[in-house]
Amino acid sequence: MRALPLVLVFLPSLALAETIPLTSRVSEVTLFPQGARVTRAVPFEAPAGVHELRLIDLPRGTPMESLRIGVTGARMGAVSTREDFVPPRPDDESDAVRAARDEVARLEEAVRAKSDEAAAIRAAGEAADTRIAFLRQLGQGDALSGVGADTLREVARMVGEETLAARQAALAAEGEARAVDREVEALERELETARQALAALVPESGSRNLVTVGITAQDATEGTLEITYFHPDAGWSPVYDAYLDMEAGEITLGRGALVHQETGENWQEVALSLSTNQPSGSVEPGELWPELRRIGDPEEIGPLVRSQKEAESGAMADMPAAEAMVTEDRAETEIGRFSVTYSYEGALDLASGADQSRLALDDLTLAAEVIALAVPRRDETAFLVAEFTNTSGEMILPSVATQLFRDGDYLGETRGRMIPAGGKARLGFGPIEGLRLKRLAERVEGDRGILSRSTRLAERVRIEAENLTGEDWRLRLLDQVPYSEQEELVITWNAQPRPQEEDVDDRKGVLGWQIEVGAGETREIELNYSLEWPEGKVLR
Repeated sequence: MRALPLVLVFLPSLALAETIPLTSRVSEVTLFPQGARVTRAVPFEAPAGVHELRLIDLPRGTPMESLRIGVTGARMGAVSTREDFVPPRPDDESDAVRAARDEVARLEEAVRAKSDEAAAIRAAGEAADTRIAFLRQLGQGDALSGVGADTLREVARMVGEETLAARQAALAAEGEARAVDREVEALERELETARQALAALVPESGSRNLVTVGITAQDATEGTLEITYFHPDAGWSPVYDAYLDMEAGEITLGRGALVHQETGENWQEVALSLSTNQPSGSVEPGELWPELRRIGDPEEIGPLVRSQKEAESGAMADMPAAEAMVTEDRAETEIGRFSVTYSYEGALDLASGADQSRLALDDLTLAAEVIALAVPRRDETAFLVAEFTNTSGEMILPSVATQLFRDGDYLGETRGRMIPAGGKARLGFGPIEGLRLKRLAERVEGDRGILSRSTRLAERVRIEAENLTGEDWRLRLLDQVPYSEQEELVITWNAQPRPQEEDVDDRKGVLGWQIEVGAGETREIELNYSLEWPEGKVLR
């Protein structure tokens, strides 16, 4: 047995006047990306005196050390919890689960009855087959020896008639049995559907924990017992649908949340909030420890051992942090200084261990600049790209899945990155098949391969962008030249036309051109670069 007492208020030792059993349910939940803060508010009535409120419906697995308990309407005394030897719970199975379970039992009995009926019919058919076998043996042996012709004719007629009747009875029995078999098959399909319906209700099961709370009331009272705790086995993650309206120059993010919970009990009609806080992660910055370095002869250098205190502290510092149904109810957004909270007005049902449910958040519509982005070194076509700034005043959270739509057409799916308020972002909306790219590179000096023993390497590149779309495009084209951080390795380059951007997005050597490509036109870029290094050195 494991008991975990939580003594919140010390009272004199008094005999308990009454034990008041309570039944609770989850009333309010704040979901975090990992974990949930769960609240149970349980009303109670108590006469004057000292009593004990007893709760036996917290699921096994509830982190009892995280319980926080409050009482209104009475003075709270000692609190204790128990995980073993908990009294049995009353039968509180929901009406829907009972009805589904009864339907499964009814269909199981119907399948058994129909199967028995088919077996009885086939037994009658087997009896007819036995009669036929007997009639066939009737004329064999000495049973009819010495019998006159008239008698033989009469026996033969009787055998024929009886055999025909028996055969007809056997065939009729088999036909009836097959008909009943079809009824059995239909009932078995209904039974499977009923079992699936019962499983979809996810009836609660498993052991429960016990919580007892001592209270003292001066007079008869009505109050509320409130229990809150953090449960790690729940969470939510953002999902988005990104709609690009090219004519309006706008992106609309249809935001949603995938929610799940495996707490061991079903949440029914709970008030739900989604928070971007991460209580399961680190709550304070890491620490730095003095780094002692020393030099000496090779044979003198051994492993560096810190003091025991530093070793223990360092070990602590290095420890890792503790670790689809759709509803269209929209959440109300509350933007805090460090986080965002989405609160739902309606009540939510979410079964433990069920598939993830998708909840709708509010939409964001942002102005977007639509361009064609070309990377000839990697692709054969340009891609449609929307660049935008997050002017919503809140962060756009990273999403596990963002589905992309261009003028209503579905294009595919990508993962979304976090976009802070005021941050810039880019989303791709598929290839532009009519904007064809070609990159031809010619090495004019130096050896081929990763290693070169020459002292000079030069390359001439010709880039073509051909517009076969029938409309004009503003094309942003990216290419690159090598870069060096060594004075001895000299890199020079030139381009025609000259790029408008160098070291694009702080990436060394990446060049960017902004060019207009009319319908039916082909634009060319020439890019030359060379590398020179001293004799005896090897280019890598």
